[in-house]
Amino acid sequence: MAELISATPEWAALEAHAAKIKQTHLRDLFKDDPARAGRYQTTVGDLVIDYSRQQVTDETIELLLELAEKAGLQERIQATLNGEPVNTTENRAALHTALRLLPLDTSQDTSALPDPLAEAAQTALKERKRMAEFVQAVDKGVIRGSTDEEFKTLVNIGIGGSHLGPQMAYHALAHHHHTSLFRATFCANLDFEDWADARFAGHLESTLFVVTSKSFTTPETLANLAHVKEMINEDWENHYHIVAVTAAPEEAAKHGIPPEHIFNMWDWVGGRYSLASVAGLSLMLTIGVDAYEDMLAGMRSVDVHFQNVSPERNAAIIGGLLAVWNRNFMGYPTRAVLPYSHLLRYLPDYLQQLEMESNGKSVTLDGTPVDYETAPIVWGGTGTNSQHSFHQLLHQGTQIVPVDFICANDMPVFDDELAQQDALIANILAQAAALAFGSNDDSLALHRALHGNRPSSIISVYDLNPNTLGQLIALYEHQVLVQGAIWGINSFDQFGVEHGKHLADQILNRTLDTQLDPATKNSLEVIKRQRNRKRLFN
Repeated sequence: MAELISATPEWAALEAHAAKIKQTHLRDLFKDDPARAGRYQTTVGDLVIDYSRQQVTDETIELLLELAEKAGLQERIQATLNGEPVNTTENRAALHTALRLLPLDTSQDTSALPDPLAEAAQTALKERKRMAEFVQAVDKGVIRGSTDEEFKTLVNIGIGGSHLGPQMAYHALAHHHHTSLFRATFCANLDFEDWADARFAGHLESTLFVVTSKSFTTPETLANLAHVKEMINEDWENHYHIVAVTAAPEEAAKHGIPPEHIFNMWDWVGGRYSLASVAGLSLMLTIGVDAYEDMLAGMRSVDVHFQNVSPERNAAIIGGLLAVWNRNFMGYPTRAVLPYSHLLRYLPDYLQQLEMESNGKSVTLDGTPVDYETAPIVWGGTGTNSQHSFHQLLHQGTQIVPVDFICANDMPVFDDELAQQDALIANILAQAAALAFGSNDDSLALHRALHGNRPSSIISVYDLNPNTLGQLIALYEHQVLVQGAIWGINSFDQFGVEHGKHLADQILNRTLDTQLDPATKNSLEVIKRQRNRKRLFN
């Protein structure tokens, strides 16, 4: 088995360095080096990442880069982007960057690309052209519902990456909805109460349902699909209103969905990386082909930066290394993502899956148990709402939480919007300053004192649009890869998720009744008694 990264001299050097940094306040770091405010900053595309409020020095960055070299980070990056089978437990590549490699109108020659990458890029482009044709036909009213109504409402049915990505991007790009499908709802939960928010009530005849499941056997998704078919079959044929996105077209066909309404995805794309694939069909249907392509162009620009820019100036590499620093050497178990934009309110949910499903692992690529922490718990909320809920803990709690502030620095059209935008920016800067520097007033009573020395970064996004959203998504994707490479884990499988689903299916079908553990048996009995009691009183 390979040596754990924690057994290397580079890891030990960072541990010794961290012991000194923990005794140094951010106030002193800025006092000793006022220029750090401009130096500890990276740029990629239209994104500016200010990490000067992180508890790092030049020596920290140098030691982290040495750790990255020891871990073979650059080799791991190239292997992933070249389409090598980096997902070793499932013996396949992680080719999400191939999804956006070729523009829709490309004439690019792919012969110089490695075979797996070239083939994947061409395959993805071919299916994206089908998507574009379908979207344009729906938008022009060529494809209609069973009663010849044009589609006006969209319902996306999926779970995990088939839900979180499209939902996040749809709301983030609310100002870019310009197709005929101007209303969209995202249903994921097995709980039918999730349908309470659906906006197609009374407009079923003009509603298009996009059902996304890689295997087309996902229980939650199929239960919701069955509900849709039951509603539709009361009046008309259902196949006009249902579109399937899947890697198992034969399974979708069993539900009566015709081939022209089935779009193909592939095993080499994990759900949490799939927004640029046909899993983004719902998004393309609502923002249009051009805007969707612009989002992919934004992703592609960060892919190029990630692959070609030297580590010390590489935004994704620096961001990933800072996450490792905070998790492993500073000892911070969680990270908060705080977008100060209502449009980005679903970004923390999206990043939870991206990071925690990717790097929530406890063994290395060769199966060696790690003796260090891996993925932090990612959570968050929107500012300024979050300031009135959990920021108290961020400022004075016993646990230090590094923060990513997301500043959507748009230029509003109206003066009153500009005032609100200025207020949001003022609050971001105030929160970051209070976390870093505290109250700095020794005369305050202890319960009023803010000691500061709590790290944060500010990611500024000028003009939140499809392109800059694509940049933001790709930046976080690549930061996840960097962390996984340092920890030596597989960021592209998710066997823990799969086992839980398998066990739930066995419990539901009573195939484990004689093998259930005592706690599960007891819980089942409690639930049965509750149900019986309700029946008696009804």
